[in-house]
Amino acid sequence: MNLEPLLIIELVALGLATGFLAGLLGIGGGMLLVPFITLILSARAVGADLTVKMAIATSMATIIFTSISSVRAHHKRGAVRWDLVKGLAPGIVLGGALASLGVFALLKGSSLALFFALFVSFSATQMYLDKKPAPTRQVPGTGGLVGAGSVIGFLSGLVGAGGGFVSVPFMTWCNVAIHNAVATSAALGFPIALANVIGYVIAGQSVPNLPPYSFGYIWLPALIVIASCSVITAPLGARAAHKLPVKQLKRVFASILYLLAAYMLYKALA
Repeated sequence: MNLEPLLIIELVALGLATGFLAGLLGIGGGMLLVPFITLILSARAVGADLTVKMAIATSMATIIFTSISSVRAHHKRGAVRWDLVKGLAPGIVLGGALASLGVFALLKGSSLALFFALFVSFSATQMYLDKKPAPTRQVPGTGGLVGAGSVIGFLSGLVGAGGGFVSVPFMTWCNVAIHNAVATSAALGFPIALANVIGYVIAGQSVPNLPPYSFGYIWLPALIVIASCSVITAPLGARAAHKLPVKQLKRVFASILYLLAAYMLYKALA
């Protein structure tokens, strides 16, 4: 596979867009990256089973860099709930390791694509409905946070997203203000990504027919270009989150997610 100019342009555009959305909505960019990296790899004759797995792993790897850039901007505004990061992180590492080292390698790419499509559809619906929590509900104790973190880390590992699609609804359900939830989700992206990426690299070492420039399941050209571009636009998205009508933007984004979920469903069934 040659690194032709068109490929670089595609990855640059993808990196700029996902970085901005990661900062704006606290989603980590994975919901956009996985379908588009799958499409890019499929167009370059990578095996169908590998395209989805490599897209998920590469998407997760970019979140390491995006989350650092995004969380700095949110932290400057005092929006990150570091107490929640501390409570959720241990469970996230545990859940992420279980997903990336075990379940991910055992499942077929078509199964992961189907799971991705269903979960993104669910997340888009939650985003569109924007349900309000019961006013008396509070953040759970240490055990509850570890349990919630484990679920967030595990699901993130299977779909290659930074966990915002679970952690933001969970925190707002617990009456954490939406701007705090988005900012805290950005901070959680780092332990989610790190735990899962280590698993993807180890699990992918013995996989045959990987394309050139692969490191385990991670496709390095996409990682380098997308991460380099996303760190530029993530702070811009974080700033915009404090100025733009996020509720309306979420509904627009939810509509885009339905289309991407439909594409991944097509890949799963095809």
